[in-house]
Parts: sequence; C-alpha cells; structure tokens
Amino acid sequence: MSVCRRAAITANSSLAKVASIPTPFSKSPIPFLPPPKHVKFDYGVQVALTRQRAKSFSPFLSTPTNMSVIAGFQGGQQVRYAHTDVCKYPNFDYYRRDSTRDPTKSQSETEVDRKMVSYLVVGVGLSVFAVGAKQLVRATVNFLNPSKAVLAVSKLEVDLASIPEGKNAVFKWREKPLFIRHRTDAEVDSVASVSLEELRDPETDQDRVKDPKFLVLLGICTHLGCVPISHAGEYGGYYCPCHGSHYDASGRIRKGPAPLNLEVPPYSISDSGVLVVG
Repeated sequence: MSVCRRAAITANSSLAKVASIPTPFSKSPIPFLPPPKHVKFDYGVQVALTRQRAKSFSPFLSTPTNMSVIAGFQGGQQVRYAHTDVCKYPNFDYYRRDSTRDPTKSQSETEVDRKMVSYLVVGVGLSVFAVGAKQLVRATVNFLNPSKAVLAVSKLEVDLASIPEGKNAVFKWREKPLFIRHRTDAEVDSVASVSLEELRDPETDQDRVKDPKFLVLLGICTHLGCVPISHAGEYGGYYCPCHGSHYDASGRIRKGPAPLNLEVPPYSISDSGVLVVG
C-alpha cells in the first residue's frame, strides 16, 4: 500500500471520529459513516467526499486544506494527517534476536530463549576460570614442595647386614632420628604374643614390619616429641625420659602419657638386603 493511499485512509478515519462529536447546535452527532470495507477505494472520490463533508461542520474546522480538530474547550490543534516525505519505514528486525521478533509474545514467554546465550557465556567463563584457578593453585603448591633433587637426597639407604642382632642403630633422615633395630627371636615372639586388647593403640606386629627381624621407627615420642631411649623401660623396647612413656620392642605404647605408637616411616627392603627409607 502506498504512502499517499495510507494517508488518505488515516485522514478518512480521523474525520469519522471528528464527525461523531456533538455540535453546539445539535445534541446528536453529525451523521457520518465511513464507506463499507467491500467498496473499492478511489483516492480522487474520497478526497472530494472529504472536502464536502468538511464543509458541513465548518464552524469547527478551518479550510479543508488546513483542517484542525477541537482540543478541549478553548481552541484547535493543528494535525497533519499525511507524510509525503517518508517513502519507506525502517525495519530493524535484522538486528533483533529471533526470540524478540514476534510482538504477540510476552516477555515471560521469551525470557529463557533470550537469556540462554548469557547463561552459556557465563557458564563457559566460570569453567575456564575454575580450570585456570586449579592450575594456579597446583603450580603454587608444586613450587612450595621440595624438588626432585631434594627428595633424592632425602632417601636413606642402609645395609641391614651392618647392624648386629639385638642392636638398635640410629640414623638421621630428613632432620629426624631414625631407629633401625635388629631384633632377636625372643623379642619377635614376645611382641607377637601380645593381645590387641592390652594395647592403647591396637596394632599387630605384622602390620608394623616388613621383615620380622628388623624394626624401622622414627625416634620421636608421640607425646611431646622427645627422643626415646632404646632397650629401656618396663617392656624392653623404648623409654621416653621426658614424661615416662614405655614402648615395647615393636614400638607400641604400653604405659605413660603417649597416645599413639611410634611412627613407622615408608621404606622398602631389596633382595640384596638394602633398606631404603623414603
């Protein structure tokens, strides 16, 4: 539909509204009905009819070429019914989302579709941030951990054949005292026959040693960190002179304030009889 034809229809409908206003000289509105919809529109005929109808209520309108409508009780307001300088209205649907192009849908109906992209972008951003934070924390923790060279030096190798039976050898491992005890058969049988019900920290001797003849312990009392004395105490194992904790030949607490058994460090024994701690 052309702009001029659309303007004529607009003017005709506006005049119909104005024509229905009651006049001061008559209580009934000016009889004016728009043409039926099935009548074919003729621009020239409609312009002539419009001019003729405008003359019938000239007290309320100026000349037909400069028509006005009554605004309130004081005076008229100029209205322009046609625009001849606009040929095509701009259409911005190309820049709108598909979910917002339908004017018949409410905001609540398109909310999920409109926010889906935002949710996706935020989710991907949070995932990337989490992965980056994880790598940063891992790099920081690995930086604080000892290097491979330090860990290599922290290992201790001991030839078990160099420790006589019945003796307790003391070494330094990672700035801590390390006890390696070559037990006799009597000591092995003695600690193996102890019931778990008698122990404060129940643990069998088989769980604490890899070779029944050799016991490997950290020489630090579990009470306050003192260094126990070997082959001492009421149970023939270790005795802490600081507060009187007694351990048996398996390093298990039997009497005194210590709450736990002596710690067993990670170690392995090779087929050649070399013990590697760490």
